[in-house]
Amino acid sequence: MDEDGWNSEQICVEDCTRCPALVDSRSRIVDGTGPTAADLLLIGEAPGAQEDENGEPFVGRSGDVLDDGLREVGLARGDVRISNCVRCRPPDNRDPTTEELGNCRGYIEREIAAVDPELVVTLGKVPAEHLLDRSVAVTAEAGDLDGLTADGHSFPVLVCVHPAATLYDPSQRETFTSALERAAEYVGSGGQSTFDSFG
Repeated sequence: MDEDGWNSEQICVEDCTRCPALVDSRSRIVDGTGPTAADLLLIGEAPGAQEDENGEPFVGRSGDVLDDGLREVGLARGDVRISNCVRCRPPDNRDPTTEELGNCRGYIEREIAAVDPELVVTLGKVPAEHLLDRSVAVTAEAGDLDGLTADGHSFPVLVCVHPAATLYDPSQRETFTSALERAAEYVGSGGQSTFDSFG
C-alpha cells in the first residue's frame, strides 16, 4: 500500500482521510468493480446510500438501468469495470465538492492507467466535466469522443448521460442507450470505428 492508501495490486484505496465530511458520511470506501483489464471503464460521480451500504458502484435503480442498457448493447456488468470519481458517499447524496473531486483525482487516474481500457465512458455531467476539465453539455454531447491523460498516457473518453437521468426523464433513455451502443461499437472494433479522432 502506498503512503496515500492506494493499493496498486488490488486497484483500490484501502484507507483515505483527505475529506473529513466524506469520512464522517461514509460507512466504507467504494472502489471500482469488474475486470482489472477491462476494455470499457465506466465512471460515475460518487457513491449513493445503496452503494455505500453494498460497497459497489451503481447498484439500486441506477444500477438496474445501467445493467439493462449494457444488456441491450450486448454487454454484461461482468464485462466492464465500473468506478466513481469520488469513492466515499457525500452527505445526503449531495454532489461532491470541487475540493473532494480534486482529493480523489489521483485515485481515479491511477485506476484508469492500471486498467488501461480501450475506452472510458463518463456517466453524467460531474464525471465528464471533472475528467475532461471543461464544461460539458451532456445530453448534446452524449456519444461524442474526447480524451484525457492519466499517468502520462492518453485515453479516449465517451460522454454519456447518467442512468438516473432516464428515470426522471424517459426521453433520455434513447440518448443513454445510443451512447452505450457507440461505446460497445468502439471497443468491439478495437477503436477503429466511425468516430472522429479526439483532441
